[in-house]
Amino acid sequence: MSVPATRRVPRTENAPAYVYHQSFDSPAEAQYTAGESKDWSADSSASYMPDEVTRDHARRMHYAAHRLHTARRPADRERWRAAYLDLRDRIVLGNRKLIYRAVRQRASARNMADDMIGDSHVVLIHAVAAFNPWLNVRFSTYAYTCLVRAMARKARRSAADRLENALSLDSLPDGEPRGRGGDAAAPASSGTFRIDDYLRDDHPLLSAREKVVLARRFSLVEGAERPTLEAVGAAVGLSKERVRQVQTAAIGKLRKVLAASPC
Repeated sequence: MSVPATRRVPRTENAPAYVYHQSFDSPAEAQYTAGESKDWSADSSASYMPDEVTRDHARRMHYAAHRLHTARRPADRERWRAAYLDLRDRIVLGNRKLIYRAVRQRASARNMADDMIGDSHVVLIHAVAAFNPWLNVRFSTYAYTCLVRAMARKARRSAADRLENALSLDSLPDGEPRGRGGDAAAPASSGTFRIDDYLRDDHPLLSAREKVVLARRFSLVEGAERPTLEAVGAAVGLSKERVRQVQTAAIGKLRKVLAASPC
């Protein structure tokens, strides 16, 4: 069975982008203005709006946007704009539990769940507007993928922001801190990041050994003396050279996180 032709129509100054379907050229108003009218946002017992209902709402939403683009009279434009926004909001509210599912299942996002939830509502609105209901893709699958990718991008940006707000990587060429006797790190300043954010037990970036070495080497206690490579090696049972290697590898990972760009 062939899929009816669709194409994406870009937004204009006064109307949103939408998915155009070939049936819009036929007398379609009755087809796209009558249908499921239940307010799924009020049904707290339902997991999500059923896929077939979401598709029906989305098709009618895109038809409303099409009529908004082609309307000439102000009254008609207002009518179709209101219909578009009402259908869009019904889909968003009917599928909002996808947001909580995505946030709940991303362990790395637990410390900023409130921000994630707020941002994810915007992502879900964009997903609803971009979803093509004539393709053989479930809306829940499409929207959940959009949410997870957006959360991953936000997590990377947050990690980069933390890196920029404490110890400067420029002060650690080849993994060695500059300062007194080559052992002390430069003081925190603009363009720096906080190493201790990455030393938490639950942070996956560094190995347990790398966390131990960095924690001892760059003593996070204000005013504490910076131990030498030999001292750290004696404390953790490694040679001076092995401590240097572990330290360099760990700082290399931190550099990559700082340099990473959102996909």
